[in-house]
Amino acid sequence: MFNSWILIGGITVLVALGSSFIRPRDISWGKRLDRPGWLFFEPAIPLIWTIIFACGAISAALVWQSAPGSSKTWLLMGLYLFLEIITVAYIPATLWFRSLQVGTVLGGLGVVLGILLTLTVFPVSEAAALLLLPYILWSPVGTYTTGQMLDLNPDAK
Repeated sequence: MFNSWILIGGITVLVALGSSFIRPRDISWGKRLDRPGWLFFEPAIPLIWTIIFACGAISAALVWQSAPGSSKTWLLMGLYLFLEIITVAYIPATLWFRSLQVGTVLGGLGVVLGILLTLTVFPVSEAAALLLLPYILWSPVGTYTTGQMLDLNPDAK
């Protein structure tokens, strides 16, 4: 039997590295975008997401421990993975397509999937569901911010 904590944590890190698939010209485009004046916390966003991904990985490990290898647990692991992929795709997709609208759609999808995953996980493990609350609280902030940036940068639709 494998150590689920190490495997789930490793997969989380590998998927999170997917956000680094961006080109320098895309980064310069993103830096030129106007941001809302209230976005003073932008430098803390990578730390915030690191904490959220860690909470998600611990949540997934708790769910796995509740019924290792069952079909329901595998389905839940797939939902965790899908949510992380959608979340990690936000930055590269927004930059590649040079479209804040793409980011807003991915962010909104992440909010909905995060809520559905939390509600699905709650009967399995209340602690695991609680560990998803940072995602549920923060993800709408990012989505709202992207929507506000779309208003400030109409050419970046």
